Amino acid sequence: MSFKSMEEFWPFYLKQHSKPATRRWHFASTLTSILCLIYAVWFKWWFVFLVPLLGYGMAWYSHFYVEGNKPATFGHPVWSLLCDYKMFGLMLTGQMDREIKRLGKRHGMQLN
Repeated sequence: MSFKSMEEFWPFYLKQHSKPATRRWHFASTLTSILCLIYAVWFKWWFVFLVPLLGYGMAWYSHFYVEGNKPATFGHPVWSLLCDYKMFGLMLTGQMDREIKRLGKRHGMQLN
């Protein structure tokens, strides 16, 4: 699949993250990678090597063992990273459920 914009990719991304547990794992992995990056900048530079390991490791676990699909990162790394941060922001501000309902109505998606 080819996507021309993040707005076009976003519904596909959410379908790949249909289970709440998958989204929670992604939230945890994004938060952990951000905290690890901050720690690397302020205290120990070599922690920067843990940022992708922790960020992708927990997220990919959720795809393989919770969602049962292949991470969108494999085919669309840039769009996936941007959508990870978008989903993180929506979850952090409590707007993710509203976004799921909005896209579900617009695209006929079944998300948990």
